Amino acid sequence: MTNLKKFTAALLGLGLLSAGTLPATAHEEQARRRGDNAPIVIGHRGGANGYLPEHTLEAYALGIALGADYIEPDLVATKDGVLIARHEPNLIDTTNVASLPKFADRRRTVMLDGVATEGFFASDFTLAEIKQLRAVQSFPERDQSFNGRFTIPTLTEVIDLAKRKSREEDRRIGIYPETKHPTYHQAIGLPLEDRLLAVLGAAGWNHRNAPVFIQSFETANLRYLRSKTSVRLIQLVDANDVHPDGSLDFTKPYDKPYDWVVSGREGQFGDLVTPRGLREVKGYADGIGPWKPYLISSKCKKMQGTACADATGDGVVDDRDRVLLPPTDVIANAHKLGLLVHPYTFRSEQKRLTGDFGGNPVNEYLAFYEAGVDGLFSDFADTAVVARAMFLLKHDADYARCLVNARKCDRSND
Repeated sequence: MTNLKKFTAALLGLGLLSAGTLPATAHEEQARRRGDNAPIVIGHRGGANGYLPEHTLEAYALGIALGADYIEPDLVATKDGVLIARHEPNLIDTTNVASLPKFADRRRTVMLDGVATEGFFASDFTLAEIKQLRAVQSFPERDQSFNGRFTIPTLTEVIDLAKRKSREEDRRIGIYPETKHPTYHQAIGLPLEDRLLAVLGAAGWNHRNAPVFIQSFETANLRYLRSKTSVRLIQLVDANDVHPDGSLDFTKPYDKPYDWVVSGREGQFGDLVTPRGLREVKGYADGIGPWKPYLISSKCKKMQGTACADATGDGVVDDRDRVLLPPTDVIANAHKLGLLVHPYTFRSEQKRLTGDFGGNPVNEYLAFYEAGVDGLFSDFADTAVVARAMFLLKHDADYARCLVNARKCDRSND
């Protein structure tokens, strides 16, 4: 094997962890961080959502093959209380349900976090009926040729896949489930939290050292989970958009956690990443999952009135017409409190890359790795892994030597 092939193989093997090196109880936080091979690559909606329909066993398997350390199953509940992997309770954008005449009468409008939403909802289908559906690619600009070929998995099936792939690849592969719209699920009598803990318990993964993070955009359910489990919890932080000057837009319904709306609590998502907000988060969670502009935002290169103008001259206005702003202090402030920082979502399409990155998604990953994130969510796990290899080659001499020598690089004993 040539050195180039060896080096390529080493890159593909980035993050491999011996099954015998799971964290011990002594110094567990430090050991777990090394065991997770931070910065971790989290397969957003599977990690291969850029190539295959999201939240399918096939997408999860490809995400793992591309190097993801964790795969992310977004969780919603079926009519019979089974947790399945879907991005939303509404199945209309991610499955072929709308094309199946036998389910046409299931179409309806519900209030989802205060917004009237029309479609087909998982809670109106039994698991047996869900298994009759097939996944589709929800991004129209991405490959549609796999539509209708893959079924909808349960959380148990996702865990079984992660365990099997951990054995096959001889590395630690975890899951990073998100409880989707927990207040909504509580209101319809299908709360997610205890169901999730029951599945984790059955898998032997309801403990602090399990390869699991649980995430949510709401706060009340994370507080509840903290009272029930020692599994690591992550507070997601959202916003609606980025203003031309780089400040964040908090237009409803992306202004605040929905449990705050229900409880009448004042404030916005942005309050959670202030020093005071981070101290509050520290009381019930292990880290934050902020939308990436909270960490490094961007502003318009040119303006036309009060809006961004087409600075590139390509006839459209998108992220290529923006320029980066300096990193904020959110990462530093979170780390002072011992909180992890896992931003979302990294994608490779040109229109989603700020102009400074020159059309190369690797440059975006490198900017956030250099800023100090502990991990990140990616639709394209392979690109995130290659960028991480470049980052580690620059900053970790021992790891660089390992890669050059084409050895299996286990950083868990650093």
